[in-house]
Amino acid sequence: MLICPQCKFENPNSNKFCQSCGTSLTHKVCPECSTDDVPVNALRCHNCGTECGTVFWAIIAQETTAKALGVEKDEGDVGVEGDERAISSSSPLSVSSQIALDSQKRYQLLDPLPAQTETATITDVGVRVLDCQPYQISPIEAILTSQQSDLLTPSVEASRIPHLAKLYIALQYQGQPGIPPIHDAWQQENMQVVIIEDRSHWQLLLDLWQEETTSSLKILHWCYEMTQLWALLEPVGCRQSLLDLSNLRLDEDQTLALQRLYVESSNSLPVTESPEDAEAETSAIPEQPLTIQALGRVWQALFRQSQRTQFGSVVQMLGDLELGKIQTIAQLRSRLEEISLELEALGTATLPPIKEKNTAVPIIPQSDEPEDIISKSDDMPTVVLAMQLSSLEDAGRTDVGRQRHHNEDYFGIETKIQKLELPKSRILQGHGLYILCDGMGGHAGGEIASELGVNTLRQYFQEHWITNQLPTEDSIREAVFLANEAIYKLNQQDARSGVGRMGTTLVMLLIQDTQAAVAHVGDSRLYRLTRKRGLEQVTVDHEVGQREITRGVETSIAYARPDAYQLTQALGPRDENSINPDVGFFEINEDTLLLLVSDGLSDNDLIETHWQTHLEPLLSSGANLERGVTDLIDLANQHNGHDNITGILVRAKVRPNLES
Repeated sequence: MLICPQCKFENPNSNKFCQSCGTSLTHKVCPECSTDDVPVNALRCHNCGTECGTVFWAIIAQETTAKALGVEKDEGDVGVEGDERAISSSSPLSVSSQIALDSQKRYQLLDPLPAQTETATITDVGVRVLDCQPYQISPIEAILTSQQSDLLTPSVEASRIPHLAKLYIALQYQGQPGIPPIHDAWQQENMQVVIIEDRSHWQLLLDLWQEETTSSLKILHWCYEMTQLWALLEPVGCRQSLLDLSNLRLDEDQTLALQRLYVESSNSLPVTESPEDAEAETSAIPEQPLTIQALGRVWQALFRQSQRTQFGSVVQMLGDLELGKIQTIAQLRSRLEEISLELEALGTATLPPIKEKNTAVPIIPQSDEPEDIISKSDDMPTVVLAMQLSSLEDAGRTDVGRQRHHNEDYFGIETKIQKLELPKSRILQGHGLYILCDGMGGHAGGEIASELGVNTLRQYFQEHWITNQLPTEDSIREAVFLANEAIYKLNQQDARSGVGRMGTTLVMLLIQDTQAAVAHVGDSRLYRLTRKRGLEQVTVDHEVGQREITRGVETSIAYARPDAYQLTQALGPRDENSINPDVGFFEINEDTLLLLVSDGLSDNDLIETHWQTHLEPLLSSGANLERGVTDLIDLANQHNGHDNITGILVRAKVRPNLES
């Protein structure tokens, strides 16, 4: 089954184009030079040489002889869902690129496997691989898709999923972005192959740790994130993943992440500082049961490797850790909180200290099978940090559509960024006003109403928005009533009546730093997308069908009415006594994508159907919002096109408020 990269439609394997949207299933567009005939199984663009292939990280794990890796799989071996795989190579382990990792030749090795002798054994190898069939759904992906509510049910035999893959699935179920998502996996004799997201190019924690501009509080927060990961990894026996400095990475928002998982043995392994020091470190520290002392040694190694001086009470904390005076994660977190308060008192920080909701770490019984933890509730202590804005970006576009002759939509965007950046601190204050109006009343009516509504609101907030304060509900309502009055007076002046009276819908978003407000009248909408909560429709349409639903009428009956989509509120046709704008407030406490749309873009559940392909990728800082909004307009023209189409994208990125 081939999953279309554009619309996620399921196509037969023989299809060359998507049956739903016509997207090519054999070629793709180069993101650098826009060449549109790059084969999907190519690593680089043939025109500009840019690497644009779908690359993953492959882990070949568990003990097996080198010779075993060089033979085809026996008929008796069973992989995930009966998917037979094998390492296809001409020589044991010492292979070059252009060699496939599996018998179907889907995963092509991009790095040579380490050369070893015939008698040597392999416990764990990691290499980059190119997915030559990127649109083909893998068995693991099929399981994750079909079992979202209960990923590992009894119907999925444990023997069909490699043990290491179960660890990734169990942790992925908990929604922890620090753990790389799994893509594919299979078992071959006593060897496991697991394909995960490639994070080998992500920034090393050590690199940023040693930067002079990295604040002490930032380092303190990374330590706290390690305690969170430690508590998450302990039940599945993967704390070893935190003890290798080369495995500690940072995502685009400088949040701690792991490159991969390492399974700990019954006795712990010592911290590995770097590949060249690994052998010396291993022999220098005797094996012992793994305790949180290991975290202290990781931190000591980071300070030592970065040649950065330990600060304040950190020296005492690390000493107490080594002496066993700090024995639990809760105690360690308490010490980190104390140090943050100390730094604040010394003037190193002027922001709220680290706090947490709970003080005790729940004990999850160790079990042989990691899926046993899936049913456990995630009650682990959470750091409650004040968040600060790290970036605020936007893009907007309007289009007449395919059936209308003129555009009655209108929008306005005003974003102001004030940034203070010093060698050891960075403060960003954001102020954003985003307004979208969908006019009605015909040519020279709807167009006038929508533009007048946007400009009236813009002018009001230019005069009444107090610096660094989000407007109050009363102020927002007053602005909406003024916009209504401006359009209403024009209707009265021109003696317009009935359907000839012009009006407009309104959806308006106001952002001040990490605080946001939304106001709307009519059926233009605001959507919110975050990685944790997915897509949410923030506004509720002011239309007859929705009004009936709020009165208790079933949805199918409410929208069976011929007037179901008739607006119950709009700006302009009547005086202010006939409108009641909805005004709401919310906090931006995680990276958020906000989308304001006219009904030409939201009709027929277009956003709800395509958000994973057209919105979710835009959460990433590297994604171009201008291109994103253009793609949304194109999508609406393809599936709707009956009305004017307008969209505004706003991307707000936040980070813990650890710096002044």
